[in-house]
Amino acid sequence: MEKTWTLSQARALFDLPFFELLFQAQQVHRQHFDPQQIQISTLLSIKTGACPEDCKYCPQSARYKTGLKAERLFEVQQVIESAKQAKKAGSTRFCMGAAWRNPHERDMPYLETMVKEVKALGLETCMTLGKLTDQQARRLADAGLDYYNHNLDTSPEFYGSIITTRTYQDRLDTIDTVRQAGMKVCSGGIVGLGEEVTDRAALLVQLANLPQVPESVPINMLIKIKGTPLEDNEDVDAFDFIRTIAVARIMMPTSVVRLSAGREQMNEQMQALCFMAGANSLFYGCKLLTAANPKQDKDQQLFRKLNINPQATETALTQQQQIEWLQEAMQQVDTAQFYNAAL
Repeated sequence: MEKTWTLSQARALFDLPFFELLFQAQQVHRQHFDPQQIQISTLLSIKTGACPEDCKYCPQSARYKTGLKAERLFEVQQVIESAKQAKKAGSTRFCMGAAWRNPHERDMPYLETMVKEVKALGLETCMTLGKLTDQQARRLADAGLDYYNHNLDTSPEFYGSIITTRTYQDRLDTIDTVRQAGMKVCSGGIVGLGEEVTDRAALLVQLANLPQVPESVPINMLIKIKGTPLEDNEDVDAFDFIRTIAVARIMMPTSVVRLSAGREQMNEQMQALCFMAGANSLFYGCKLLTAANPKQDKDQQLFRKLNINPQATETALTQQQQIEWLQEAMQQVDTAQFYNAAL
């Protein structure tokens, strides 16, 4: 039976001495995962910008002047080609994101086809499209969608300071809709919004106490985009971020904890400590839509230094060929296509 967490228990974890917290997190991690294995995902923005929501961290909101050019929904073939390149580069999951409050019915046939075609390549599929109706969720599930991403972002108490156009309950309801349709859930949050440590603890309590814990938990570090209301926020302390990863691992021992947005601001040592704290997934790609992401050659160098093995994917390429494909393929799609995980 899964443990029910209280806020005081979560806060007590955050208050542990740093090395004690990492020790406990690594013990939990090793009970459920191979500590040398990392799952790799690629994100693609299939519809960029002009979002009606007012999320203060997001450059895709139509309310802020960030210089982001809005784009229409991608053609199916564009998505398929990007997915092929991602697989050749070594990704095992392909995530597709659209800057919508919710998808329109006219878009559903295209979305269903995208899922089917990407799935046919042997990749896991994930989408983040905003709020879903029950029928839309069932249609995506029937098309074969494996994961649906819908982040809670922060604590219920701090949420209204960041977003006013969608309620916290709206987000919880969407997660429930996804579950009822039979899909797996990807849901996490953002560190650096201006929240207190108690808000980080409260976010993790919300996630860990869901009727079924999310299979995937992305932890993002705020990328401060010029033109958004949070562009002048204070930088996140590296140890505070690592603590959040460690507490997430302890509270959700069977979930995959993903290093998401913000990795460009993390040096190798910080990322290594995040892996030590229980992170076991990351995003490949030179960009996460509007912000830089570490280049794949840097990721591969770090993996070699740490003796980390990216999760196997079905490919006939050798490891060196995959590295070469990774560098070539991701350069070809280094446009404003890569999706910001902080949505």
